[in-house]
Amino acid sequence: MASSDDRLTPASSPDALALYFAGLVVAAGRIVMDVYAAPDRGVRVKDDASPVSDADERAEAFLIAELSRRLPGVPVVAEEKAAKGAAPEFGDVVLLVDPLDGTRDFVARGVEFTVNIGLIRAGVPCAGAIYAPALSRLWFGGARAFAVDVAPGAPLPPQERWTPLRGRPRPESGELVALASRSHLDPQTRAYIERAGVVKTVQMSSSLKFCKLAEGEADLYPRFGPTMEWDIAAGDAILRAAGGAMLDAAGAPLLYAQPARFYRSPSFIAFADAKNARVS
Repeated sequence: MASSDDRLTPASSPDALALYFAGLVVAAGRIVMDVYAAPDRGVRVKDDASPVSDADERAEAFLIAELSRRLPGVPVVAEEKAAKGAAPEFGDVVLLVDPLDGTRDFVARGVEFTVNIGLIRAGVPCAGAIYAPALSRLWFGGARAFAVDVAPGAPLPPQERWTPLRGRPRPESGELVALASRSHLDPQTRAYIERAGVVKTVQMSSSLKFCKLAEGEADLYPRFGPTMEWDIAAGDAILRAAGGAMLDAAGAPLLYAQPARFYRSPSFIAFADAKNARVS
């Protein structure tokens, strides 16, 4: 991968963009953990009844400023900015930012919350990075996908320490492992898991589910409950780079930044192995 110090444009290689995003989410992870350690984390409830904290807002302000400086002219659509009524921006290229995915887990002093950046070109995620600061674990992908341990705010380790990622093929036994949201395991998702012949379901928070698919620890992640594109774009980019795929409930490839949806995501199924991506 190219150095994150190389000159970047939206047309830069997916690997170069992913590496740049990797450095940013790790830096934002330090902001998140500083708030995590504070006695008062400024937790409030938004109009949609979801929680927001000082960590969400401080990390988002940092990420928007850095992305706008390094990739000027590219629309940055971020969760908290959108929650405050900022009109969504649409274009052939757009950055989707979730500064703290899994705020409920963060508020509960869990460890599964993440920082996310994904770049969309022509409706398709082409580069992304996810950082779990409480776990000191980073995942990023463009043309290729990698994972590495790095402390919040620390420089990225040298490339020889990165672990290449590849989703696992469908088990010969046919016994599938599914991932599901810890807080949104709705009846439709349960029904799909049962129909798909899943023998084990693991629940977890945030975009970590995409990372676990990319690492080869599970086979699929169905989501029929409501979510937003900034929740999933980075994970989708990493998963695709690791050989996986995302389909909507009708079995078509998932497309992003569609004006009619205003960044709401349709139901989807994420697969560790694109060769076995089909909606049952």
